[in-house]
Amino acid sequence: MASRFSWRRPPRSLALPQREVHAWRAALDLDPADLERAQATLTSDERARAARFRFPKDQQRFVVARGTLRAILALYVDCAPVQLEFRYGPSGKPELAPGYADGLRFNLSHSQGLALYAITRYHQVGVDLEGVRTDFAWEEVASRFFAPREVEALRLVPAPSRAEAFFNCWTRKEAFVKAQGEGLSLPLDQFEVSLAPGSPARLLRTTAGPQEALHWSIRELKPAVGYVAAIAVRAPRWELKLWEPSGFREPTIG
Repeated sequence: MASRFSWRRPPRSLALPQREVHAWRAALDLDPADLERAQATLTSDERARAARFRFPKDQQRFVVARGTLRAILALYVDCAPVQLEFRYGPSGKPELAPGYADGLRFNLSHSQGLALYAITRYHQVGVDLEGVRTDFAWEEVASRFFAPREVEALRLVPAPSRAEAFFNCWTRKEAFVKAQGEGLSLPLDQFEVSLAPGSPARLLRTTAGPQEALHWSIRELKPAVGYVAAIAVRAPRWELKLWEPSGFREPTIG
């Protein structure tokens, strides 16, 4: 039986109906030739942004993440990656400039050597990806950022699964915030999500009223061993398709 997280190579002709959400995973640590090809698609502004990172590895990962975004979006808008133009919302969320694609929306996240992209048409979308770590003060972080009922739910999770539950909660909340494009103006403790490992990902409550959560759906993803991720979409029903570029190799976390 195929896994519900079966990632596949995309077909030659890649359509994106309104009822679908496409997720892409991509490795960020590439050989010099692939890194050079990714850099060649970037604008001077994007290269300048990469140069502002202190460490070379972070510079290279930014270049690959941005170049991969361009390569993926180019499949949907039928143009060369270097031709794409972006604009940015008030909180810095990128989107395609007008005229490139009818209703195409996207979001991206990366952690260590892995990137995750979500592509939709017309729907607000957000994605977040995190490498699961156990060497941190989860209770202190949760108490500071999570809603009180989420903190209590986290304490009820058996200790061996608590780190996964914490990152379930974190990625689901971040994906929802990123989908709305509000950045830090939407505090994480002002809405609630499910978090227990094995239970469905759900937006439980928002401060926008009892009906607002019904307009949203959240799904968990397992993009690689040691990672958790979530996609939030302002649509109650949609079909998820999982893609990866040719030659993808799952990164080792750490």
